Amino acid sequence: MAKIAFMGAGSTVFAKNVLGDVMCREPLKDSEIALYDIDETRLKQSELMLRTLNKNINGNRATIKTYLGVPNRKKALKGAAFVVNAIQVGGYDPATITDFEVPKRFGLRQTIADTLGIGGVFRALRTIPVMMDFGAEMEKVCPDAWLLNYTNPMSMLTGAMLRGTGVKTVGLCHSVQCCATSLLDTLDLYKGEGERAGLRQKVAGINHMGWLLEITLNGRDLYPEIKALASEKLDAWRKAKDKKEKSGNMVRLEIMRKFGYYVTESSEHNAEYMPYWIKKSYPKLVAEYNIPLDEYPRRCVNQIAGWKRQYKEICENPSLSHTRSHEYGSGIMEAIVTDVPFQIGGNVLNHGFITNLPADAVVEVPCLVDSNGVQGTYVGALPVQCAALNMTNINVHLAAIEAALTRKREHVYHAAMLDPHTSAELSLDDIVAMCDALIEEHGDLLPKYK
Repeated sequence: MAKIAFMGAGSTVFAKNVLGDVMCREPLKDSEIALYDIDETRLKQSELMLRTLNKNINGNRATIKTYLGVPNRKKALKGAAFVVNAIQVGGYDPATITDFEVPKRFGLRQTIADTLGIGGVFRALRTIPVMMDFGAEMEKVCPDAWLLNYTNPMSMLTGAMLRGTGVKTVGLCHSVQCCATSLLDTLDLYKGEGERAGLRQKVAGINHMGWLLEITLNGRDLYPEIKALASEKLDAWRKAKDKKEKSGNMVRLEIMRKFGYYVTESSEHNAEYMPYWIKKSYPKLVAEYNIPLDEYPRRCVNQIAGWKRQYKEICENPSLSHTRSHEYGSGIMEAIVTDVPFQIGGNVLNHGFITNLPADAVVEVPCLVDSNGVQGTYVGALPVQCAALNMTNINVHLAAIEAALTRKREHVYHAAMLDPHTSAELSLDDIVAMCDALIEEHGDLLPKYK
């Protein structure tokens, strides 16, 4: 019987996906599930939901226990074989609001701010110290456990754990699984029943900027057809005056047109990973490419407002059920427990997997999972332009990790100065002043920087 510790279990919907998946896999049905959170109300809500699921789809075979607050964290982790990380340090208010509003005072606009950019850097600086605490406790009470990290910024947090602790860690995202289908959906291609049965993809790069290196259907390369249609549609969408007549995926299509390959994560994300899109000097680009500024705060507000309805659907529904999601977590656990191989797209340290990216970078590559754990596979060299774009993001990852582990303010500045969007919009002096303002306003959510 495996013990699974879920850190940040108050993320009720996500806990349902990952732990509901666990209950759908026979080798994991008898697991002990340890739910940990610092919010008592949300912890109880997730417990209620999971007990209903355990009864309805699992015959009450799983054992569910809850652990509230930092003093009980080590108990939650003790003896775990798997630790799922889904925490958000500081939450929407005040942390996310600060990440958006302070940069806005300096003229810097963002869309999501959870992976790169100044918002991604400060989310990492808030989260890495907490994860280092997790790591220190895991080394004592569950030294053989695998940490499955779902929290953003994925590359920075995973890299910090692999560099700063001895914990076996893999970063898991949702964007690899649906990369090829998102492209076909955008272009309205091969949507009939069974038309995608022979669809295959090859993806490698970094988290949120992995590259769709190959897309085939029954062995046929789809890229020529895709690129021709994408170019035609993109030209029409750019000219459209009404936002409703545009696609929400235009930035990714333009990246594919200019750089040759489709990218894993959404257009609103990638718009802030590069210096080309959100520009004070070309304000029309935001409307032309349908880029939703301040998108993440808007989602947070809508999610908070809609939670009462969702709570009734999930937590007060005696008939609640679950079908397996596309999350990798339960598949990884089953493969390690049973030694039956399972393939994922995982974020791991670059042990020669991508030859033209640095060894200390976290890369997103195809991985094989079995009783030996998560093992990255060899990809080789990325196309030069794709590796170059990845490096602009990796530079920020490495500098932010350095800042978090050394707690030197100069490295916070370096991470921000190296960020493609930030450096394209602000002067060096303004970047320093913005970082200082963010550090001050985040207050006790950050450690002290020298």
